[in-house]
Amino acid sequence: MASQLPVLIVLLVLGTVAKLSTVRSGGEPGALSRLGPAVLVPGRLQAPALVACAVGELALAAGLLASTAAIFRWATVMFFALSTYVLLELRRRRPDAGCGCFGDVSAAPVGVRSISRTVALTGMAVLTVWAEVPGWVTFVQPSWWTAAGVALLLLLSPELEELADRVRYRAPCEQRRAPAESVTMARLRGSRSWRAHEELLASAEPYDTWRELCWRFFAFRSKDDGDVVFAVYLSGRRPVVRVAVVSPEDTGSLPSYTPVSA
Repeated sequence: MASQLPVLIVLLVLGTVAKLSTVRSGGEPGALSRLGPAVLVPGRLQAPALVACAVGELALAAGLLASTAAIFRWATVMFFALSTYVLLELRRRRPDAGCGCFGDVSAAPVGVRSISRTVALTGMAVLTVWAEVPGWVTFVQPSWWTAAGVALLLLLSPELEELADRVRYRAPCEQRRAPAESVTMARLRGSRSWRAHEELLASAEPYDTWRELCWRFFAFRSKDDGDVVFAVYLSGRRPVVRVAVVSPEDTGSLPSYTPVSA
């Protein structure tokens, strides 16, 4: 189905430009360590990893645009399938990290939408394997299926919310004024994580709350004398919510730290 070739090509080019722009600007200290695939490699290799990924995307886009060679079509399928696997691993091992799909614009924690997008792109890439025309022809002769693919990807792209926030605030998430604590608490109580753990709580009100960078933390006592700690991401209409259940044994084994002045 050649109609999805323009969607894949444009997305690959946008990913290339965004990643190279992020590496060039450098961003804030440690920013690359929170972006996939840089998050999976040592610090000195984080920038080269993003550059290598960008170059690979550009090569795939050029091949899809100018050629009908099967190697480019299947390589694109493998790229998006591997991206899906990497995002699943990031969500499991580093729930605080963003996918990095479009550089620092994709700094929000990996969620269902990001994973669904790579699954959809993998399916689109499979459909183009047997297309008999190069990508440039489909740009000249677009179809309604192309528009449908674009609409689907827009629906599955959390980066649009981040871009809207940047236009409004023009500051990184951690430097923006956070929503009122009551607003964040309301979002927490409307989340699936809250409903799954609510019956573990000894009280409906947290005994402590604090902010770190783009996250608001709420600590609750649990019925077994442990703690249940929720982390709510402070950006987006439907923010990501993470939860950690700490047993009394874990609490007793944690080291004590002496507070120091900044």
